[in-house]
Amino acid sequence: YFASHGWKDITIAFPVNLLEIDDINRLAADIRLNLLVENEYSLELLSEQLTSPAGIYIEIDTGYHRTGIDSIKTARIDLLLKRILKNRLLQFKGFLSHTGQTYAATSRELIVSRHTDALMKMRSLKEFYLPEFPGLEISLGDTPACSVCDNWQGADEIRPGNFVFYDLMQWQIGSCAPEQIAATVVCPVVSKFIGRSEVVIYGGAVHLSKEFIIGPNGKKCYGGVISQDNNSGEKTISSTLWVTGLSQEHGIVRGEFEEIRKIQPGDLLEIVPVHSCLAADLSGHYLTTAGEILHKMEK
Repeated sequence: YFASHGWKDITIAFPVNLLEIDDINRLAADIRLNLLVENEYSLELLSEQLTSPAGIYIEIDTGYHRTGIDSIKTARIDLLLKRILKNRLLQFKGFLSHTGQTYAATSRELIVSRHTDALMKMRSLKEFYLPEFPGLEISLGDTPACSVCDNWQGADEIRPGNFVFYDLMQWQIGSCAPEQIAATVVCPVVSKFIGRSEVVIYGGAVHLSKEFIIGPNGKKCYGGVISQDNNSGEKTISSTLWVTGLSQEHGIVRGEFEEIRKIQPGDLLEIVPVHSCLAADLSGHYLTTAGEILHKMEK
């Protein structure tokens, strides 16, 4: 999708999926393609099946503990490097990490602390291997750190993704201000239960995902609701209206009695997703506030 729209230098920042080798070979023949490896087995098979040159990043685990090699395990890194150097089609680019532990931070200070730790680990690796590989790069990517941290000394590339939209979770941990959130899911109201102070929207897990945060009331929140001032037209995220439950297609919005009383079936509610990446992936297209439809990659 990106290559067909003119992007000629693409990194697939996900451990190489060997079942996609045909697509990998087609892309590598047409663009500068970079791949991510973190285990010997995948690298061995990639070496056997790759037909065009590709850049290789070694993924480093800086504390998220999802994928990647621990930054202190240089013996394992050396094994991968030795295998990379044996194949003329594999071009070692450097080290890549996703500091996903910042998403679980509860304050800006904790985001900075976790980022600083990850950056130091990556810089240490760079300094250790730089004499042997003078052009090596380190690549880091996470929206919280890229939003609030100033020190990126030694990093050659940053890869924040969620920052283009932000969401309720990013606001909660201090990555953004509420007015910086740029994506909402517009959902029709289909039913109303005034006795329970609830309305039901056509907007469920297939539109919002089942990600949640713990709201100010101590309960699970699956989405915020945009309220609009009738006089000024200013939009804010309501402090009392929340998506409190989801099934596949249905969403339950609960609020104070007077707020719910004003909402009727057929109204549209703007829901701020907890995690905009998932909500954006679930949607068929984007609709701008100017009414323009932005098409997405077809699945």
